[in-house]
Amino acid sequence: MNTLDTVQEGGCACGAVRFRVRAAPQRVGLCHCMTCRKIHGSAFGVYAVFERGDVEFSGHTSVWESSQTGRRHFCPVCGSVAFMDYLSSPEIDVPLGAFDRTGIYRPTYELWCRRREPWLTANGRTEYQEDRPQ
Repeated sequence: MNTLDTVQEGGCACGAVRFRVRAAPQRVGLCHCMTCRKIHGSAFGVYAVFERGDVEFSGHTSVWESSQTGRRHFCPVCGSVAFMDYLSSPEIDVPLGAFDRTGIYRPTYELWCRRREPWLTANGRTEYQEDRPQ
C-alpha cells in the first residue's frame, strides 16, 4: 500500500458521522461473537484495527457499553456502528463496511469461530475458537 492509499475515509449510512484514517491498519479480522452478529444483523462483523491516533472522527455518536471494557459507538440518527474501542487498549476497531471504498483491506484472522455459521469457511485465515491471545 503506498502513502496515498493509507488515507481512507468512511462513515455511517446517513453521513452524520464521518471518519478518516491516516495509516494502514494494525490488523483486520472477522468476529463471529454473538454481540457482533447481533449489532451487525449478520453472521459476523469485520473490523480494521487502528492505533487510536490514526483515526479522526467528526459528528456525534452515542455509546453502548457492550462489555465491562468495550464501548461501541454508533450514529444516533441511522444506528450504524461507527467504531468500537476498549478502555484498556490504544486501538480502535472500525467496521470494514463503513469505509467509502471496498477491497482496501483483507481479513487475516477470525475470532469466535465456535460461533461461526457452518456454511462459512475460513478460506486460509487464522482461526481462534474465542478471542485472540493478547
